[in-house]
Amino acid sequence: MSPPRYLAPKGLRASVPEPMPVAQALRAHDGLVRLGERLEASRRRLRVIAPALPGTLMASVQPGPLDEDGWSLLVANAAVAAKLRHLLPRLEGLLTQAGLPGRIRIKLAQK
Repeated sequence: MSPPRYLAPKGLRASVPEPMPVAQALRAHDGLVRLGERLEASRRRLRVIAPALPGTLMASVQPGPLDEDGWSLLVANAAVAAKLRHLLPRLEGLLTQAGLPGRIRIKLAQK
């Protein structure tokens, strides 16, 4: 009795590529390399301004997109956004001192 036709013959096996670590896959694609560099640059900017953020405000702030027009800070709510707007001149000054000039935008994080 022959095996059912929907089964592959025993001599043939499906070809499955070897798994690739995520870090290696990211390094292999130019677009993903640039994205990773921009993410790290955004995190670096947040580390520069973190000492100037009062109290528990840091817990409500996340680094956002970095582009040609500037850098975005993502905030949890409107109260945090208002407080950061008052601190913008100081925060932008810290970035300039660190050699990372640019405009900071404050945006509410989407939930």
